[in-house]
Amino acid sequence: MTVVLPRRQRSPGPDAPWVDDVAGRLVRPYTVSRGRTRPTAHFDLMTMVRATGRRPAGLQGPEYDRVLGLCGRPVPVAEVAAHVRLPAVVTKVLLADLVDCGALTARTPSAVSAGPAPRTDRALLEAVLHGLRQRL
Repeated sequence: MTVVLPRRQRSPGPDAPWVDDVAGRLVRPYTVSRGRTRPTAHFDLMTMVRATGRRPAGLQGPEYDRVLGLCGRPVPVAEVAAHVRLPAVVTKVLLADLVDCGALTARTPSAVSAGPAPRTDRALLEAVLHGLRQRL
């Protein structure tokens, strides 16, 4: 009987994460953030980040390069995390590092005003209701 063991492989390309067929990603996310789990700035998943064009002097690594490459236009934190395939908390640490050194700017989404609710247009709601009833 022959036993075939899974072969260890790396994904192609220098920007691709090292992946083992059995163990999964070889570089664990907490290693990317050097063990840090709290960013130095507040980000929510909808915070928009954008590259400033300044290259960070002290920050090196493929993850920082990938993040900067994605941020040529305003992009939400959630999208950056999805593209770099890292947990959101690790992505936020990387983004905070880049904001701290001036390579990125961050803008929180505008909050909905906490004032009184706008008045509802009864005529509009009745017209929508009438249209729905005719379609059903």
